[in-house]
Amino acid sequence: MDTLSPAIGLKLQLPALISRRAPALFPQFVTVPRRGSSSVFKSGRVHAQTRNSEIDFSDPVWKSKFQKDFERRFYIPHLTDVFDDVVAIPSTFCLKSRTPVSEDFAGGYPSDERWHGYINNNDRVLLKVINYSSPTSAGAECIDPDCTWVEQWVHRAGPREKIYFKPETVNAAIVTCGGLCPGLNDVIRQLSGCCITVPSLDRNTYIPLFILAKKGYANIIVITLEIYGVKKIVGIPFGYRGFSEGIAGMPLSRKVVQNIHLSGGSLLGVSRGGPSVTEIVDSMEKRGINMLFVLGGNGTHAGANAIHNECRKRRMKVAVVGVPKTIDNDILHMDKTFGFDTAVEESQRAINSAYIEAHSAYRGIGIVKLMGRSSGYIAMQASLASGQIDICLIPELPFRLHGPHGVLSHLEYLLEKKGSAVVCVAEGAGQNFLQKTNATDASGNIVLGDIGVHIQQETKKYFKEIVNPADVKYIDPTYMIRACRANASDGILCTVLGQNAVHGAFAGYSGITVGICNTHYVYLPIPEVISYPKVVDPNSRMWHRCLTSTGQPDFI
Repeated sequence: MDTLSPAIGLKLQLPALISRRAPALFPQFVTVPRRGSSSVFKSGRVHAQTRNSEIDFSDPVWKSKFQKDFERRFYIPHLTDVFDDVVAIPSTFCLKSRTPVSEDFAGGYPSDERWHGYINNNDRVLLKVINYSSPTSAGAECIDPDCTWVEQWVHRAGPREKIYFKPETVNAAIVTCGGLCPGLNDVIRQLSGCCITVPSLDRNTYIPLFILAKKGYANIIVITLEIYGVKKIVGIPFGYRGFSEGIAGMPLSRKVVQNIHLSGGSLLGVSRGGPSVTEIVDSMEKRGINMLFVLGGNGTHAGANAIHNECRKRRMKVAVVGVPKTIDNDILHMDKTFGFDTAVEESQRAINSAYIEAHSAYRGIGIVKLMGRSSGYIAMQASLASGQIDICLIPELPFRLHGPHGVLSHLEYLLEKKGSAVVCVAEGAGQNFLQKTNATDASGNIVLGDIGVHIQQETKKYFKEIVNPADVKYIDPTYMIRACRANASDGILCTVLGQNAVHGAFAGYSGITVGICNTHYVYLPIPEVISYPKVVDPNSRMWHRCLTSTGQPDFI
């Protein structure tokens, strides 16, 4: 009963670090250590640590070597890497003239003036913008022991002046995978502009395929494809399962998707698991798909990357572009993913209800469980936003339930001091308290135990044993949040991500995903964002702000 809940033993990879997938010239990372490792958790503080076994910092040009390696890893794949005969043509995306492209497209939209709304291929965005002066600075991410500043640039997203797909030959597909998330329909709407059917095409033509995991995004994709002049767009129903034999695609057009963003869920449906990569690519060849938009989280993006690699192996001229969908906000290198802001906002309803229940009862305790398998971003931000949370528990930090420094002891103190208390816990927190089954879902994710119910039961038991009454109420709003419509903030994010996904595909990029980095939209190679989940840094300023708001102790 007096065991300590271990922090998730993940390595917090610095933006310039080599991922675990390939040999690295500079293996370096910041570690959130497990209990018992060194003295990092002394006094409840976590400091940034660096481990560089292969970097020779005495080398006067180590920074230059580091940057070259970073550029290599963050290079975004392009059709010209494989096909020497691919010819660029003037873009059909020009907001000076939005007349639909004719069947005899030859050179883009007619315009007497040159449009200056294109992104140059050499435009870059800084991945990190804070120059830390010391490894002990809050949230410090350092490359060397002196925290030397090293610029790390990634590719800016947006429309290019030259494109590598003729709109009349494009056969685009959209797929949404994983679980529901606010914003799926918004993305679908923007992606799909106008297409109806997916006839079989000559294999030498290119077809962009977009895979989405959520409803809002697809809408944006449809509309942007239409502006380019695409006439053939299809939605793949129920995630990757939709590539199975006997499951027909859903024709998409502006008329079909015009108002789907006004409701939650996904027009195309979602599911986990599906056929093998070989079977999916076989289905793409049969359907003539050459542009695939994949909307989903880390697992879905891993599938998209495998599809991209298989298409290259078969020398198929296909663009595979991901759109990051995860309500947990746990994808590396991105400010946030769509659905997250809506989840934080909708969580306020549950938290406020728990507060009212607890505050209105005699010695009341409200417990709210929110999403967050390995990352506690929703619980942290929702707690900070509400101002009603007394205890916030996340997967990244250890805690005790029992004992003089445990959660239950602090709840007893809160009841004595203020008469009520509210607890917010992320679903992945405290899993060591629960019996492990080793069961997995269709996506291969470990099925978590219900930490919210466990804390509720242990709280009731604790106060019964000390013969001190407590009225405990438990709320789990997970499925209500997942199914709701995207708010205004997520609506804008979905729109821009969907647009940039289409721009990236027409620019000839494949095996990439689009995200927001330091408020700017960027293209990132899929392998760099799926190596492991992004987690809350216990020494970050945002977590410190949350602790300031709740006033909670360390529970260790």
